[in-house]
Amino acid sequence: MIGPIPREAREGLADIVPVIIAAVPIGLLFGALAAAKGLSALEVGLMSLLVFAGGSQFAAVELWTQPLSIATLAFSALLINARMVLMGASLAPKLSGFSWTQRILGFHLLTDEAWALAERRAGSRPVTPAYWFGLCCLLPLAWVGTTVAGALAGSLMGDPSRLGADFAFTAMFIGLVAGFWKGRVTAVTVAAAGAASAVVYVLAGPPWHVAAGAVAGILGAYLAAPADAGQAAA
Repeated sequence: MIGPIPREAREGLADIVPVIIAAVPIGLLFGALAAAKGLSALEVGLMSLLVFAGGSQFAAVELWTQPLSIATLAFSALLINARMVLMGASLAPKLSGFSWTQRILGFHLLTDEAWALAERRAGSRPVTPAYWFGLCCLLPLAWVGTTVAGALAGSLMGDPSRLGADFAFTAMFIGLVAGFWKGRVTAVTVAAAGAASAVVYVLAGPPWHVAAGAVAGILGAYLAAPADAGQAAA
C-alpha cells in the first residue's frame, strides 16, 4: 500500500503543473510536425521517451530530410543540449542531500523548467530529493503523451501556432525570468542572450542561436556583475 505523498513532493508537483499545462500545445504541435515528416505515432513516442528534449526534437524534425543525415541530427542535438552542462553545474551545489544514485537519476530528468524552478526554490529553501522528483516525475509522461496525441491527430488538429500555442513556453519562461530578476545584471544578461540569439538565428539559423545566446548571456552576466561579487563569494 502506498503511503501519503511527502509535503515537499507535493510542493514539487504543484510547481510543475503550470509547466505541464504549457507543454500540452507544444507537445501536440511537435507530434503533428513529426507525423507530417513521416514518423508514426509509435516512433514519435519513442523519440520523446528516449530523447526527451523538446528543443532537440524540434530541431531534428526541422532538419529531417531524405536521405537522413544522422551526423547532422546528432551534432544539432549535442549543440542545443550543451546548455544542460551549465545548468547541471549551477544546480549541483544545491543538491548536497542527494545520494550518488539520486543525482544520476535526477539529472537524467533535468529540463530547463525544472532547473529554473529548483534554482528559485534554492533561494529560500533546500532542494530535497522529494521535491526534485516530485518536480520532475510528471513532465516526461505529459510530454510523451501529448506528442503521441499530436501524431495521432495529425492534420485534424490544424496548426496550433495560428492560435499562439507555440508561444506557451516562451510566455512561461518570461515569467520564470521575472522571478529571478535582480536588477541591472539580469537585464544585461537577458538582453545580451536575446540579442545574440536573434542575430545568429537570422544569420546562421538553428541550432547555432542556442549556443550563441548561452555564451553571450554568460559574458554579459560576467561583465555586468559588481567588481566585488567574486570576492564576496570567496
